[in-house]
Amino acid sequence: MPIPLLPFAASGAVSEATATVIEKNILRKRKIDYKAYTVWGFLVISLIMALIVWKFWGIKTEAFQLKNILIMAFIILTSALANLLTFYAMKWEKITEMEPLRLFQPLFVVILAFIFYSSERNLPFPIIIASLIACLALVFSHIKKHHFQLNKYLTATLLGSFFFAVELVASKAILPYYSSLTFYFIRCSLIFLITVAILRPSPKAIDKKSWFYIALSSAIWIVYRMLLYYGYNIHGVIFTTTLFILGPIFIYIFASIFLKEKWTWKNVVSSIIILACVAYMILRG
Repeated sequence: MPIPLLPFAASGAVSEATATVIEKNILRKRKIDYKAYTVWGFLVISLIMALIVWKFWGIKTEAFQLKNILIMAFIILTSALANLLTFYAMKWEKITEMEPLRLFQPLFVVILAFIFYSSERNLPFPIIIASLIACLALVFSHIKKHHFQLNKYLTATLLGSFFFAVELVASKAILPYYSSLTFYFIRCSLIFLITVAILRPSPKAIDKKSWFYIALSSAIWIVYRMLLYYGYNIHGVIFTTTLFILGPIFIYIFASIFLKEKWTWKNVVSSIIILACVAYMILRG
């Protein structure tokens, strides 16, 4: 039975916001190196999934075609780069400074999906327009003049957003050949093996309490990705991406509550526009 759209959108948005704020807390307040966090974070995700993935294991023979193996390798490369760039920026920059550039990710996803998938171009025209309006409202209402003067952390944020978008759009091409849990387990496990071989961080860099927070954020990211892949398979990339644009709204709310970071009246205006677009898509869908 399909998940109702409103609980689906809210669950995806809240899980993304919660995991992001936890990660920020780990990297900034607990002073964890971003390389160590990237490597051991993927290990923890893989270990958690190993406990359950065998019950939902599924790979079709098409997954072993050379073209699809190369796509998987491309996904792993772009995802590893996206995570390293994002955690590097998150380690040193405020969420409220990063978020305007992180918010380019949904716009990148919508544009790339529209270009590369005919199924996405076949969406009703009002849905595509609502998606673009929501993405643009999200980006431009959060951009300030100084964001166009990119420092190395904001540049890393923008590049991370682009690579995440590329990874997500590429994932749609091979998701039908895997169960969602199998796909995410293979992706995360291979990223861990590659990054640990290259970066070789010490597990001693993570204190005991931080391991708990890493496990918590990892579990939440698993839930988020399962919802995201479900949405891609059922509703398509553009529709799902727009529904999940609610996530940054929750990120700002959580950042203001737990990290004492402020947000402006522009955030309120953009949130109203996004909520209107998402409500229209839910009612239309």
